[in-house]
Amino acid sequence: MSDKAIPDLSLTRREVVALAVSAAAVGLFAPTALAADFRRVKHGKFDITVVSDGSLTLPAAVLLPDPTPAERQPLLSRLGGNAEGAPVSANIPLIRYGSDLILVDNGSGSNFQSTAGRLAANLSILGVDPADITKVVFTHAHPDHSGATTARGGELRYPNAHYFVSQAEWDFWTDKNFEAKRPEALHGFARGAQRDLFVIRNRLELVNPGEEIVPGMLVLDTAGHTPGHISIELAGDGNLLITGDACTSEVIFFEHPAWHFGFDTDAETALKSRQMLLDRAASEKIRMLGYHWAYPGIGYAERRGSGYAFVKA
Repeated sequence: MSDKAIPDLSLTRREVVALAVSAAAVGLFAPTALAADFRRVKHGKFDITVVSDGSLTLPAAVLLPDPTPAERQPLLSRLGGNAEGAPVSANIPLIRYGSDLILVDNGSGSNFQSTAGRLAANLSILGVDPADITKVVFTHAHPDHSGATTARGGELRYPNAHYFVSQAEWDFWTDKNFEAKRPEALHGFARGAQRDLFVIRNRLELVNPGEEIVPGMLVLDTAGHTPGHISIELAGDGNLLITGDACTSEVIFFEHPAWHFGFDTDAETALKSRQMLLDRAASEKIRMLGYHWAYPGIGYAERRGSGYAFVKA
């Protein structure tokens, strides 16, 4: 690797998913596809490079289901969007630990919006061969986090990697009776998760909160966005939290931690997980890295009234 600094709750879940599919099809925004530079952070025994997978457009009703359209607009504008929705980044940590080269999530590939799926190109710019990746850790199995597990030909994109996902995440998505038990709006997500998880089952290790991926890389329970969603805590230098989608926006959900997010499978559990994470990060002054926060997504939570402010690191 080179040294280059590397729910409005009246909406049904079906309506929320339909909005997202529409945004995926037409693309409301087209932010920069490739990173012009790469943010690199040394953290204890971990050398982290934040690699962009591009960006996604999320509809306003997904980002901000609770507030009124008038309340939404200032926040959407600050995110670079309009009344229809706003773009969000996709930040993927590439972590060097000893002889390991670890990705936390692998992005969309060709399985979501056309403005995403840029991880492979950016790794190439960094001089990283896909065969060099030794571990891929999934925070969860949504298509923008696990969709690049295979390349277009169906072969594993990272052929030498071992893969890690939480036991609860595996159990939820791979339930053979999923479609009989779960709302129709989740069926497409399940098919995508099964596509990505079944192809790596022979290289997969199921983990639980409290376990480590490598020494100092701790699995945290942040369920709610999906039933088995995990975040990652890296030891050293005051620790660092890799949040995944436990807090989707550093603007919306820092300032309004009691608001819901439209793609959370269990909205109330997700709310509790997010509030727990932000409260701990602010209290202990822990550095955070957010998947969908403005690149590179690294900063701190500071208490401001009933909410928090995001302070870039």
